[in-house]
Amino acid sequence: MKNRTLFLPVLVISLLLLTACGGNQPQQQTKGVFIGGTQGISANFEAFGVAENGIYSIFDTETFPIEVTVRNKGEYDLKAGDVTVELAGIDKSELSGVASWQLKNKGTVEKISELTPSGGEETISFASDAKYLPTVTGAMERKLFANLDFNYQTYLIIPEVCLKEDLKDTRICNVKENKNFFVSGAPITVTSVAEETAGQAIMALKIKIKNAGTGKVAKPSEDFTITDKLTYSLDDNAWECKSTGKVNEARFDKGEAEIICKLKQPLAKGTLSTKQVKMTLDYKYRDMIQEKIQIKQSTK
Repeated sequence: MKNRTLFLPVLVISLLLLTACGGNQPQQQTKGVFIGGTQGISANFEAFGVAENGIYSIFDTETFPIEVTVRNKGEYDLKAGDVTVELAGIDKSELSGVASWQLKNKGTVEKISELTPSGGEETISFASDAKYLPTVTGAMERKLFANLDFNYQTYLIIPEVCLKEDLKDTRICNVKENKNFFVSGAPITVTSVAEETAGQAIMALKIKIKNAGTGKVAKPSEDFTITDKLTYSLDDNAWECKSTGKVNEARFDKGEAEIICKLKQPLAKGTLSTKQVKMTLDYKYRDMIQEKIQIKQSTK
């Protein structure tokens, strides 16, 4: 009887706790304002013919399509003409039926989102009835490449930059620390953001960026060179941003770069607040895909 008497109050308390915990639970917090990721454009050749042992196989008397499907796996909407695809690997004199060896996307290729988690896509057709012209004896394998150049942007949001004129004031926020940040899905990504001081009442942000893909990077207005570069801008004119001494331009070293943003003027006396800052990284990206084709001699 004693055990039963003790059990009932414990049961009642347990039920009350379960009801309290289950009735007003907070909604699950989202990861951030972006879905994220380190992809921009992914692409593949559509089937040339029947696959045999993982290789597309065609007879030398057959015609075949040449199509490349591009998919937007990042968080920048590609506008018409933002993607340039150029065929390579096989000499132009060896294929007939190819109207153009370089084409652009015709429509918008939408970014990934909650509504389109796989991103938008567009199939670019170079030929519907291409034909391999050289004489084939037995069977031979050839590789067809597609070079992809596309315009892209990466977005960085630092939600709480500490603006504090008196560093001895411990209220509101801390200056000298790593900052939380959100970065959009793209091949150029942000790996860290830290805030420091760069003089009396002058805040500074150290932003480290990285080429997370295998492709080349170029400024939007320039051609691709040995050096990988991009441009960037901050949404707040109170700051000046430099990388290796150049304003609003970053140069990668072994796939990484650092951007330093400083306030142009010291904070007014008594300033104590936080502020959101946004940065846009703007660039062209170059990547390449390939597919192997087996061409067989037809029996006559």
